[in-house]
Amino acid sequence: MNLKLSTLATALLATVGSAHAVEVKYMLWDANQLPAYKQCAADFEKKNAGITIKVTQSGWNDYWTTVSTGFISGTAPDVFTDHLAKYPEFSKNEQLLDLAPLIKRDKVDTGAYTTGLYDNWGREGKQYGLPKDWDTIGMVVNMEMAKKAGVSLTELQAMTWNPKDGGSFEQIVRKLSLDGSGTNATNAKFDKKKVSTYGYGFWNTGSGDMMGQTEWSHFAVSNGFKFQDKPWATTFYYDDAKLAETIDYLAGLPTKGLSASFENSKSLGADAMFVAKKVAMVPQGSWMITHFKTNAKFDHAWVPLPTGPTGTRATMFNGLADSIWAGSKVKEESWKWVKYLGSAECQSTVASYGVVFPAVKGMAEKAIEVQKAKGVDSSAFLTMAKSKTYLPPIADGGSEISEVMKAALETVLMGRSDATSALKAANTKVNQLAKK
Repeated sequence: MNLKLSTLATALLATVGSAHAVEVKYMLWDANQLPAYKQCAADFEKKNAGITIKVTQSGWNDYWTTVSTGFISGTAPDVFTDHLAKYPEFSKNEQLLDLAPLIKRDKVDTGAYTTGLYDNWGREGKQYGLPKDWDTIGMVVNMEMAKKAGVSLTELQAMTWNPKDGGSFEQIVRKLSLDGSGTNATNAKFDKKKVSTYGYGFWNTGSGDMMGQTEWSHFAVSNGFKFQDKPWATTFYYDDAKLAETIDYLAGLPTKGLSASFENSKSLGADAMFVAKKVAMVPQGSWMITHFKTNAKFDHAWVPLPTGPTGTRATMFNGLADSIWAGSKVKEESWKWVKYLGSAECQSTVASYGVVFPAVKGMAEKAIEVQKAKGVDSSAFLTMAKSKTYLPPIADGGSEISEVMKAALETVLMGRSDATSALKAANTKVNQLAKK
């Protein structure tokens, strides 16, 4: 009898011990999203005895170093938040698991996602991620400064832009730019060498790549520019005159005293300057809603991007996904987790935190309602999603292309070259890299 009890106890202990025998390591970079995904992990574990999810978070720059070195050392997370600018290189180097057979086997409803998000992560019949969220770009404005300058929310929501005189966008930026004596830039007495508040800021620490997601692409595309004909195309159009005049326009804002110098912007960051009330308006992505809600201790509002010379507003429509490392030793369990991350259940949980716009249809509207309850009107991002949208440039050699473009853009922003010359030379290099 005692022997039987002992055997049964041993079996029960073995069962308990194996209940959490498999650990799936999951990594993301956005600290604001960490609580939502920890909740998803807890919910998942309740439904999947025997699997635990270890969620870790690391800042953007350290994040990609950790993932990349992990591929080499064999310590990469089993599942990680992936980016369209990064996955072409990862997939080319066979570091990502092809999810297509698993999606087909388990009959995953890929039509549940907002149009275009799923397809972005596929190439030649293979699928490298399930969509988790989407984002567009808007402008966040210090409304205390706007009201003092006599600029209404309605005017901000209806801004127009062109590279010749800046349109109503520049007129508003001039009203928001103040020198040390409180004179704004619409006044001939404005001292552009002694600016206390810049009307506009568009460059952050670590900015600058082939995408120009928040910095310049929305202006350029609304001016008629396009990156490439389609994802994976090996011909880029960075030498387009429409892009050159856009970059020249932006590079000229500091000389007018309307924006901080490139050196200062790169060092301090436009976001930090906005929070410190040194900049009145900056373009940013929907993922920054919570950041500004938490850190900008003054009345601020999100407004759509300006309408450009083409008669439309334009925004990059970017979507993140969860990918599985090809070297994972727990692929089946990792797939169960990725499938759950991409489900309506988890994405509804994420929407309830109001931090990002989940990829499943209808969840963005839920997130907006949550944000509204917190006192934030984020509808400008939906307005942008219904405007002219374009994908980030997607190509092999993306990291090398980004370095080329970063160097070219910096020479223009620092006044060492005109945009036409710098971009023409850069585009030649970029197209050589894309064709490798």
